[in-house]
Amino acid sequence: MSPSGSGGLGVLRPSPLVEQATERLREQITGGAWPVGTKLPGETTLAASLGVGRSTVREALRALAGAGLVQARQGAGVFVIATDAQEDWATQLRRAAVTDVYEVRMLIEVEAAQLAATRRTEDDVRALEAALAGRRAAGDADDAAFVDADIALHAAVVAAAHNPVLTDLFTRFVPALRRGLIDMLGLLALRATEPDHGDAGHAALVDAVRTGDADRAGGILRGELAGTLERLRTV
Repeated sequence: MSPSGSGGLGVLRPSPLVEQATERLREQITGGAWPVGTKLPGETTLAASLGVGRSTVREALRALAGAGLVQARQGAGVFVIATDAQEDWATQLRRAAVTDVYEVRMLIEVEAAQLAATRRTEDDVRALEAALAGRRAAGDADDAAFVDADIALHAAVVAAAHNPVLTDLFTRFVPALRRGLIDMLGLLALRATEPDHGDAGHAALVDAVRTGDADRAGGILRGELAGTLERLRTV
């Protein structure tokens, strides 16, 4: 197939169209059909060849740009700039070992807890206390709901640090963390005798943030996360 042609792309099946469009276009690029420097066919042409709308093509091109394969040039079009995809942050996290993710989580959250203890507002304290109550209430729920409540409490601590970069980093870690924690609870049966596993430590963390004790908050969280990391390594 020539770089300017797109008749061989093949009409896509319904849902998820953006993912399918992205993969089909990625195959053309990584397979050498569109070498570096090639200008891609226009959105209308690609949409017709793939059997999707222009908005779907636009989203697919945006994903390819995020992977470092293409670049839009104002007034000129979209050009291939590489044939080897660079995995974005979210993809790297999905593929990473949960223990590796957890080690980085410790670095982020311990610092966030210390900042939270010095920056928390009355609204933050109320949010922390509500999240702690929610975690306790989830003691009667299944592992997935309990993990969600646990993560909500940790998210409240990070939010109290009032640093949008820390908040964004933590949010990106959540899917991988959630998956690993649910697996850990199921395999180790940690809640069999303690439905609200780790309640005392989390209550102490909330108290340390509330009273403004940064060293205590960081120390409590470091100890709690280190213990969980050791358990994850046995899964």
